[in-house]
Amino acid sequence: MYRIPRQAEIRQRMLDAVRTSVEMLKGVAGFSVVRTERPGSAIGPHGGIQEDMQLDKVLIRMRASRPDSYGGKLIIVCSKPEQEWRIARLSGVRGVVPTFVDDHVFTDEQEAQAEIFRMRLEQFPEEDGMPEHFTPAWKSPGGENWSP
Repeated sequence: MYRIPRQAEIRQRMLDAVRTSVEMLKGVAGFSVVRTERPGSAIGPHGGIQEDMQLDKVLIRMRASRPDSYGGKLIIVCSKPEQEWRIARLSGVRGVVPTFVDDHVFTDEQEAQAEIFRMRLEQFPEEDGMPEHFTPAWKSPGGENWSP
């Protein structure tokens, strides 16, 4: 497993890569941490996760976390279609609605995604995802996360 880095310079490099990707991909559907041949294009990806394997591994580690990890997984909620987005936290319990983390409203979905990455860097401990923290079959039928 891969550790979430705590060194300020590594974290800043990752945040800068995410910020650059947000600027490059404004107007492009979805969210990817890459740079492209020109702003607003999805052609010719490079940089970001294409060149920084550490950033790629950290993103995979964060995305693979349990819905209830560290107070709940952070998600984007579209509050007005194609106009407003907010950050919410999952409870980790099926049927329980997510709760908003604050009153901040984003006018760009990618800006909200970049903020989630920053928040997750703060939220996740360095040792997250190490083998000693693994719970086998947490999504197996009959477990707490599946209905009978």
